[in-house]
Amino acid sequence: MNYFKHESAYVDDGAIIGDGTKIWHFCHVQSGARIGRNCVLGQNVNIAGDVTLGDGVKVQNNVTVYTGVQIDDYCFLGPSCVFTNVTNPRSEINRHALYERTHLKRGTTLGANCTIVCGTTLGCYCLVAAGAVVTKDVPDYALMMGVPARQTAWVSRHGHILAKADTRNGVFTCPESGLRYELRDGIMRCLDLDEDAELQESMRQGTKMYDELKANA
Repeated sequence: MNYFKHESAYVDDGAIIGDGTKIWHFCHVQSGARIGRNCVLGQNVNIAGDVTLGDGVKVQNNVTVYTGVQIDDYCFLGPSCVFTNVTNPRSEINRHALYERTHLKRGTTLGANCTIVCGTTLGCYCLVAAGAVVTKDVPDYALMMGVPARQTAWVSRHGHILAKADTRNGVFTCPESGLRYELRDGIMRCLDLDEDAELQESMRQGTKMYDELKANA
């Protein structure tokens, strides 16, 4: 194996695990699941069959990823966040052939204890706050809060609020990375780096606390 599996974890035959991935205590990866490279599955994580995790995904403790969920590269799933795959479940009625799709695009972050209702697409680098309940599609770079979740701000790829645009050109700047963003026709985009591009190593190490940068936003 080119990945690490704790002795208490189960990886069923037929599961595909990428190089460098770490699977910790009491996890279960079911047959048919596909997990990318350099992922981390924390304690008590269950990955159902037919689920795909991209590269660099981090799944914190006590998360179950059900059939019907697709997770792209570099997503972060906070502790005890919840997925569903049937809108109207009934114990008496078998809807296994009717699972609804949920898609987390590249860089999505889910806060602790949030709930993602099935049939939704979460845009790249969006951030869902702890305890929020997502019931509809989420734009790229959106900060979602509340029950039901509503967009309260835009955030950068580094997870900081883009609060003030330059009055001369309407460009937002991430207070941590210095990357520039533009909001055009309701769509936020990074001007300096393609959404699918890898971050340089110099941009991968956090240097300041969130509250410190928020105070100066």
